[in-house]
Amino acid sequence: MRFTLLKRVLVGPPMPLAQARHERLRKRVALAVFSSDALSSVAYATEEILLILVLAGTVALHYSVPIALAITALLAIVTVSYQQTIHAYPSGGGSYIVAQDNLGTVAGLVAAAALLVDYVLTVSVSVAAGVAAVTSALPDLAPHRVAIGVACVAAIALANIRGVRESGRIFAVPTYFFIVSFGLMIIEGFFRLATGSLPRTPPPDLPAVETLTWFLILRAFSSGCTAMTGTEAISNGIPAFRPPESRNAAITLGWMAVILGTFFVGLTVLADRLGVVPVPEETVVSQIARRLHGTGLFYYAIQAATALILVLAANTSFADFPRLSSLLARDRFVPRQFANLGERLVFSNGIMVLGGLAALLLVVFGGETHALIPLYAVGVFISFTLSQSGMVRRWWHRREPGWRHRLAINGVGAVTTGIVTLVIAATKFTHGAWIVVLVVPTLVATFMAMRRHYDDVAEQLSLEGLAAPPELRHTVLIIVGDLHRGVVRAVQYAKTLAAPSVAVRAVFVETDPAKTAKLEEKWARWGLGVPLVILNSPYRSLLRPLVEYLDALQAQGDDHMVTVVIPEFLPSKWWQHVLHNQTALLVKGTLLFRKNTVVVDVPYLLKR
Repeated sequence: MRFTLLKRVLVGPPMPLAQARHERLRKRVALAVFSSDALSSVAYATEEILLILVLAGTVALHYSVPIALAITALLAIVTVSYQQTIHAYPSGGGSYIVAQDNLGTVAGLVAAAALLVDYVLTVSVSVAAGVAAVTSALPDLAPHRVAIGVACVAAIALANIRGVRESGRIFAVPTYFFIVSFGLMIIEGFFRLATGSLPRTPPPDLPAVETLTWFLILRAFSSGCTAMTGTEAISNGIPAFRPPESRNAAITLGWMAVILGTFFVGLTVLADRLGVVPVPEETVVSQIARRLHGTGLFYYAIQAATALILVLAANTSFADFPRLSSLLARDRFVPRQFANLGERLVFSNGIMVLGGLAALLLVVFGGETHALIPLYAVGVFISFTLSQSGMVRRWWHRREPGWRHRLAINGVGAVTTGIVTLVIAATKFTHGAWIVVLVVPTLVATFMAMRRHYDDVAEQLSLEGLAAPPELRHTVLIIVGDLHRGVVRAVQYAKTLAAPSVAVRAVFVETDPAKTAKLEEKWARWGLGVPLVILNSPYRSLLRPLVEYLDALQAQGDDHMVTVVIPEFLPSKWWQHVLHNQTALLVKGTLLFRKNTVVVDVPYLLKR
């Protein structure tokens, strides 16, 4: 009762299925729910570019702006490509659906595995980066970053379990607070740059650790591509929008891309003009805000907005991971429990699994953003490439009106994201990307194994080719260890199972002859006419004589069913269970997977 009350307070009352349509999102709320991941990446994408370029010394930092512009151009290509996907798949055009529909099952599973991995990493990286923003402003909290991160993951998971619309309300305010505060900072920065009042501080003269090569620039580019993670989220979540779903989703995706591109390029330009160099104890965003405004109120507002959007960016994954898992469960590639809607009309099992995995990553990697980043973006660009390639094949085969220019758009998207995928995999492989490269095929193999299991179960349960079933013979056995009120109740119950042709017997395994004589005497009075079978056990084993007796009964043919009735008295207090033998549990465990055997537990509840 107390647990139920706590659950109602934390999660809320259950909702009827008819309420699902009213849980749809408006565009403004959907932007907060599905775009927080993509928008939050501007808080660390510029820093990841600079962390690589600084290896070649101070002179290499100026390449950050061209790299940011190249990534923004790639973002535009991907956005237009996904807007086409949204209109082509109004029920949800995620990479899994598109790749499976056009490129086959294996391609679809590769896309799904890559996305699932990326969703888990998104939660871990976003929360770790959000905590880093907090510790930049409050350094005393740095030793507790793992605990803070895990607490944030738990809070976001709980908010999502409460329901889609309710989580949208929770996350809308922080998202728009981030958009407004960062927008004001960038506008002010560019105004001061245009008027010549921007405080220009030359970066320190840092020695080169590596030579500035194309490979180093490509490494910086691949690290900066983390700015594009989360772009696909809207195409996955089309069913969550209010009608007309496709149109609203495409408009929201356009809004998100414009804001993301503007913020990303703006911050990168300001970092370059202000001479910002990445340092372990302070984020690049913190340095930009401090140099523009000092450590006043606006500085702390920027840090708060950064921390909030980064922590809440995990919400995008909490919206998409459960939805993708439910699609895989529907197609029998993951356990069916992932397809079950919870009391609040969300896929609660997927939410809890995602939260657990993300928290585990935070603990394993010590809550370090830069330790998690090398694993990031590989999966999302694999899914980008497969999705766009699938759309190219769709246009080529269907040749609907306007297919040529649509094919050209998705073709450009497929080629560019494919090249970027190779660049990211090659440049980040030795820095941790090998883990993702290994995990994705492992997940695909696991999906296929689960599907084979479900197919095998369906085949064995199918009615096709089933001949007229033979008439079953039935024996009911009551396991007796002593004679008490619980056993009498079980005998009464067993007799109700018996038709005139069904044999009902009580079975007692003898380990002490003296006890047998007393039992037979009481059985004559309280056995209700059911015969008592004594099984001798010279070595005092309970289970072995019972199993041998069952073997002998069922050796008569495959049409012989045996129902084993187990009387069990249950103490009223949980701690009293340890004071009694767990014989019933042992018998149930032994007979659990036995063919043609039904085990029935008849409990007798004690009052005190």
